[in-house]
Amino acid sequence: MSLKINNELGTIEVSTDVIANIAGGVVSESYGVVGMASKTFRDGFAELLGKENYARGVVVDNENENLKIDLYIIVLYGVKISEVASNVQTTVKYTLEKTLGLKIDSVNIHVQGVRIIDSDE
Repeated sequence: MSLKINNELGTIEVSTDVIANIAGGVVSESYGVVGMASKTFRDGFAELLGKENYARGVVVDNENENLKIDLYIIVLYGVKISEVASNVQTTVKYTLEKTLGLKIDSVNIHVQGVRIIDSDE
């Protein structure tokens, strides 16, 4: 699926996979986020995704010109989850609006887990 952006020069089609990869990259660079998680739990554990699989942790829904993004993340133990989620929402919305010129209706955060990171990693 792709989104169409019309301007005075013509039409631009942006794949939802591109939107998902940009959003996933922004999320992975956010403070307090360990990484992206899969949308589904397996045996009660959230699967931590690598860079090549960010799109599996992002759902892009384009309904009646309203773009909604659902992000599935794993946060770092000891951080305030509500602050991390709010920061991720703001950053993803800003980045997508400025990078692609899209109007984002909502960015929903789903915290799939909390992880402790060793200082050796």
